[in-house]
Amino acid sequence: MNIAANVVVGLVVVIHLYIVVLEMVLWARPRGRAVFGTTPEFAEASKTLASNQGLYNGFLAAGLVWALLADGTTAYQAKLFFLGCVLVAGLYGAATVSRRILFVQAVPAALGLVLVLLAG
Repeated sequence: MNIAANVVVGLVVVIHLYIVVLEMVLWARPRGRAVFGTTPEFAEASKTLASNQGLYNGFLAAGLVWALLADGTTAYQAKLFFLGCVLVAGLYGAATVSRRILFVQAVPAALGLVLVLLAG
């Protein structure tokens, strides 16, 4: 069960690293605009805000990497904390921005939480 939990945590890390790239690097470029459905004008005007969001997603990914590299109680608690943060962010994003965020962010985090709890 621990292997499955770590695989899902790793998947959440990869998702968030992709979000970092989208929000910090590609936001105003065609790929970023296509993913988020924004106009060139909006993307350019909101580039700084998107970059800030990307930085926060990077912190979530970094925390989960730390959790994967740690051991014992630290690993368990860090996984629960950072997956919980991702889940809350995903639920908030789904409620306020797009239901798609529920499936991209919240569902993988919830699955990871369940697996970590079962493995613990």
